Amino acid sequence: MNEKIVELKKEISKAVIGQDSMIDALLIGLLTSGHILLEGVPGLAKTTTVKALANSLDLDFKRVQFTPDLLPSDIIGAQIYNMKTADFSIKKGPVFTNLLLADEINRAPAKVQSALLEVMQERQVTIAEHSFKIEKPFLVLATQNPIEQEGAYLLPEAQLDRFMFKIVVGYNSKEEEYEIASKVAADAFETVNAVLNMQELSLLQEEVKKVHMDKQLEEYIVDIIFASRNPLEYGLEEIADYIQFGASPRATIDMFKAVKAKAFLRGKDHVSPVDIALVIKDVLRHRIILSYEAEAMNITTDDIISKIIKQIPIP
Repeated sequence: MNEKIVELKKEISKAVIGQDSMIDALLIGLLTSGHILLEGVPGLAKTTTVKALANSLDLDFKRVQFTPDLLPSDIIGAQIYNMKTADFSIKKGPVFTNLLLADEINRAPAKVQSALLEVMQERQVTIAEHSFKIEKPFLVLATQNPIEQEGAYLLPEAQLDRFMFKIVVGYNSKEEEYEIASKVAADAFETVNAVLNMQELSLLQEEVKKVHMDKQLEEYIVDIIFASRNPLEYGLEEIADYIQFGASPRATIDMFKAVKAKAFLRGKDHVSPVDIALVIKDVLRHRIILSYEAEAMNITTDDIISKIIKQIPIP
């Protein structure tokens, strides 16, 4: 594994115990400029992990706490009238940063969530008649509570599709939870230091792009995506009625990027089927829209993805 990545993980582990898959997902997002959505019940260190990542990087970081009364201008900024000069000026919002933590993103209604659509896709913000480019790197790291919880709103499909990963964060092990409680009680967590700057990150991103992926594996990924759209063509009659819409072309693009970054994190210079298996659910689980029949039968997108993977032969 790259020594800078090892150093980065070491710094994050000063503030976060366990949750290795969540940390790896955030690093993949960082290495590929992919936005990440973290879902889990309160208290699972989602926000803490994002803040630890930000503190370990010499990059600009801003946090927005999403609430029902938040306005789009609170995120992107607004045009302000100055009475003294009788002129308008632009006040830029917190979206003008490198790392944006959208905390509890599903606590705000769709109107506010949609304010992020342009910047997440095009890395630019339009305020009044003016468009502003966001400096690279730019990454939205969002957290949300399960939708069944009170006061939560569904994210629009168009916005979900802009997230490279949706990571479902689980509880720590018994041993990890004991260590967390002991450290918090003793105030024993160490300070996280910045160990990676913008130039070093740019070099790592270029290394990830050089990771080799065989054409057969690329075609295998495309087959998985197409099977989610046309299950009957792939002999998946049993799940055809459960899928309303399959994964979008963004899923294919993000898969190509994510598997290379996963291989890089594992210290490999080429992609293997293992890398695909490790990221496939994170890339697809928020992009496959289920039918009412699937929801009535408690069938999840992870169940659908498992069926697709089992059906399509690994090259």
